[in-house]
Amino acid sequence: MEGGNGPDLQLQQLPLATAAISENLIGALLAIFGHLVISIALNLQKYSHIRLAGSRDPRAYFRTKTWWCGLFFLLLGELGVFSSYAFAPLSLIVPLSAVSVIASAIIGIIFIKEKWKPKDFLRRYVLSFVGCGLAVVGTYLLITFGPNSHEMMTGDNITKHLVSWPFLLYMLVEIILFCLLLYFYKRKNANYIVVILLLVALLGSMTVVTVKAIAGMIVVSIQGSLQLGYPIFYIMLVCMVATAVFQARFLTQASQLYDSSQIASIGYILSTATAITAGATFYLDFTGEDVLHICMFALGCFVAFLGVFLITRNKKKSIPFEPYISMDAMPGMQNVHDKGIAVQPDLKASFSYGALENNDSMAEIYTPATLPIVQEEHGSKRVSALPYRVLEHSKKE
Repeated sequence: MEGGNGPDLQLQQLPLATAAISENLIGALLAIFGHLVISIALNLQKYSHIRLAGSRDPRAYFRTKTWWCGLFFLLLGELGVFSSYAFAPLSLIVPLSAVSVIASAIIGIIFIKEKWKPKDFLRRYVLSFVGCGLAVVGTYLLITFGPNSHEMMTGDNITKHLVSWPFLLYMLVEIILFCLLLYFYKRKNANYIVVILLLVALLGSMTVVTVKAIAGMIVVSIQGSLQLGYPIFYIMLVCMVATAVFQARFLTQASQLYDSSQIASIGYILSTATAITAGATFYLDFTGEDVLHICMFALGCFVAFLGVFLITRNKKKSIPFEPYISMDAMPGMQNVHDKGIAVQPDLKASFSYGALENNDSMAEIYTPATLPIVQEEHGSKRVSALPYRVLEHSKKE
């Protein structure tokens, strides 16, 4: 009898495995669709803001169809990502946010304003192409070797996971680490990008845990078993809103100090790593998975990390604004205004007059006049020459 039960048990487990794979595929497709739509939405809204740059009305974009269309697509994409958590494991959905970086890179290349020769274009965007390829390979590995753990998101199951010892231990470590980072950030002025984004990632790990619980309970309620009467639903809802709000505050502070490409790459790596750890401890995503699947999933994460890093590393850094005239270079200005302390940072020994930057590709007739600066020694009573000398140049007709 025992020998006869083996094949029967395998036949019974086959439909369950097939259902788990199909649910993983549905969740992955919803996540990919959501991130693609979000990328398109953000680029539409950015396009609307760029077109209205310099407008006297700071809210003129509210009257454009492009901005409202972007808002609609943004809500649609967020709904798709939110729904994906109800079907697939958390550890599978979170790394798929790399699709958003891939889509943004492709959209940026297609709609670029500058014209490049093929040789210059390939040299400039070779890292983006390689990064996109690696991110696609990583995404494929994540979907193929992602965890297949599935359970019904009822209030009782979520409460059981919430008080389990692996998650309580994880929460204790996370709270201690968060408090230490917050102390160094606020009290010791440790404004390092890793510190700020690690705070964001720790909050984000709780956000995705609560999002999956809420989305799963809503889907179970729609299927006929009402879960909205459980107090755990509203506890998760409050935690989701609170952690999302504090994430936005820390991200805003990071964006004021660091370049957006650095925030995108480092934030993606840290947030994905902490979210996968949270999913593995709360929902036990990798329970029953063999070593090969776990190693291939980890390889997919690493390849996706590398791809996102290469994509964001190739983005142009913003050039700081250079004024027309450096006030600290003018004789006597330092002593009059700031008692010898420089009013502005010392720029170089020369600057371009009449243009914000020098474009070497333009013709000579458009080259701005260069004004060398004659530095004056402090304490000298007599100036031997004029502080400025205009270099004459002829304009060729």
